[in-house]
Amino acid sequence: MAAPTVTLKNVAAELAEKHDMSKKDATEFLESMVENFVGHLKDGERVRIPGLGILEVKQMKARMGRNPQTGESISIPAKKKVAFRVAKDLKESVL
Repeated sequence: MAAPTVTLKNVAAELAEKHDMSKKDATEFLESMVENFVGHLKDGERVRIPGLGILEVKQMKARMGRNPQTGESISIPAKKKVAFRVAKDLKESVL
């Protein structure tokens, strides 16, 4: 059974209640924060969130792969991917 998913709206509602602000203001703040993170990642910067971890863009090299259905070799092009490195404190508190 899959764990329940917490959405941005859920987090915004909790923050709004905890900090005596409207849900709309909390949602706008969180959406702005996400946009800010995306902007920094696009600029090639790392985003460090204390207690949570580090977001960064990594360059993946081109490589050869294999089609699992046919066994045929295929070329996988180079690409960028967003990587997340979990903070030590978070890892220890969850495990």
